Amino acid sequence: MTHIKNIRKQTDNKFLNLYELDFTDRQGTDRNYYFVTRNDDDHIKIRTHALDPEGIVIYAVTKEEHPRLVVEKEYRFPVDEEIYQLPAGLIDPGETPGQAAVREMREETGFHFTEYTGGEAFARRPFFLAPGFTDEPGSAVFGFADADGRRELESSEWIEVFLADREEVRRILREEKVSLRCAFLMMHFLQQPDEEPFRFLDCRF
Repeated sequence: MTHIKNIRKQTDNKFLNLYELDFTDRQGTDRNYYFVTRNDDDHIKIRTHALDPEGIVIYAVTKEEHPRLVVEKEYRFPVDEEIYQLPAGLIDPGETPGQAAVREMREETGFHFTEYTGGEAFARRPFFLAPGFTDEPGSAVFGFADADGRRELESSEWIEVFLADREEVRRILREEKVSLRCAFLMMHFLQQPDEEPFRFLDCRF
């Protein structure tokens, strides 16, 4: 069942566009709602109801006796500040989430990424990021990072890369400004035994 009566595209930008829609609320009042999307008019989720992942977040740890987590601090325009986050990016046409993770990890951090495919499959399925204002779904990709090399940052990116141990992750969570999905995954990182850094993917109780 839909509550949408009409939809109108408000902008015509290359990367992100605003839509206005009409609906009638539960009291019978005609109202408007707004959302943004990266998709073209034929592929907004209102029309397709698809759940293909458009982006990824990468949970990558080192292969060490005491694994460390790959963390970024990136300048973000909407808040005009540096925000702590995990490596992330959009999936290019024809890529799988795992392939996008390898590419994004190399571009943003210089690290080589090896995907870990164990655990529950639902941990990797797409989930909506913020459906109150965008139709974008994303997937998490898990794995190991090693052999750091040359990064390939775009000129509009300001990113610092860290390998954070548990003490540093706790400090970041206590003191810094952090993206929500990074914060939740950091909390998982704090709970994992060194010998099983992806145990939380098994969803053990």
